[in-house]
Amino acid sequence: MRSSGRNSGNRNNGSAGAGGDRRRSGTGGRDDQKRAGRPRPEERRYDVGGSGGQGGSSGRGDDRKGAPKGGDDRGGGAPKSGGSRGAAARGGAKGGPRTGAASKGARPGAKGGPQRGRGQGPSRPRELDAKIEERNRARHNKPQVKTPKTFGEEEGERLQKVLARAGMGSRRACEELIDQARVEVNGEIVMEQGVRVDPQKDEIKVDGLTVATQSYLFFALNKPAGVVSTMEDPDGRQCLGDYVTNRETRLFHVGRLDTETEGIILLTNHGELAHRLTHPRYGVKKTYLAAIQGPLPRDLGKQLKDGIQLEDGYARADHFRVVENTGKNYLVEVTLHEGRKHIVRRMLAEAGFPVERLVRTSFGPIALGDQKSGWLRRMTNTEVGMLMREVEL
Repeated sequence: MRSSGRNSGNRNNGSAGAGGDRRRSGTGGRDDQKRAGRPRPEERRYDVGGSGGQGGSSGRGDDRKGAPKGGDDRGGGAPKSGGSRGAAARGGAKGGPRTGAASKGARPGAKGGPQRGRGQGPSRPRELDAKIEERNRARHNKPQVKTPKTFGEEEGERLQKVLARAGMGSRRACEELIDQARVEVNGEIVMEQGVRVDPQKDEIKVDGLTVATQSYLFFALNKPAGVVSTMEDPDGRQCLGDYVTNRETRLFHVGRLDTETEGIILLTNHGELAHRLTHPRYGVKKTYLAAIQGPLPRDLGKQLKDGIQLEDGYARADHFRVVENTGKNYLVEVTLHEGRKHIVRRMLAEAGFPVERLVRTSFGPIALGDQKSGWLRRMTNTEVGMLMREVEL
């Protein structure tokens, strides 16, 4: 009896031990299954290229899909359920991408593929970036399309702007000139604002006087005695060029004066105006003051107007008068339109009255006035307009 009890007790203990071993082995199996579906923290790898969703070999892809069918080197033959459950839990807790059955609302065959996490975007190959950049450059480097003139900006410049640049005053003052009907373009009076003109082609006048709208310069010099009427002198003598050395553009003199003759001489860079002022066809008059010794006959003026025979032909004066008389000293004024060399000196010398001093006081409408000897001044727009009217410009 005792032996049978012991045996039965042993059998019970054995069965209990076997059951405990089975329970322990079952618990250990579940732990092994969990460990098989999830790698240890130090062994995890993270895929940033978006290839984990394809079930690749990276650790991130293994976490989402679970262990492959054949098992891996860590999990052996662990079942799929443990790995899938762990991957779904981890994906939802961490906000990572979900694929397969773990994704909520995933539709098979849906456009766009698996949903991606908030912080991750699809990576783009460098070749695609280069093609996009090249396409953008080609689009912006296209030649600019020229629109027809009817749709583009109007040609020319505003009239008041051209007048202001020519020195007729501020733009507001030039607008007032237009309002007062004092400006004409190509012979027609301008009555409205905003008219566009071409300064190179159109003829613009203010009060009947032509306005030099181009970048022309006009100067009047009171030439002293002893200055040579050339812009450069090879002998090193004082010349006209010494008075305009600081000018940016090249100037040239209009006509000549004898070395010992004083008075007004014009300097400009307007070639056509200079040519016409010296051409006999236009007959621009020049006035001189000459100091001579008397007494003078009463018919001296008549002789000069009728003409004095010189070695190169007759020379006639347009006007003659006595300005001042002190004893035998006479100061006479002679006006003529010819420009031959030493013309005034030769005429008076042929009449019997050599000139002691000669000063040119006016060149056409431009008067010397009280301008000091050796002084250079810029002519006003009115003076330039009068000169141009004198020669039909």
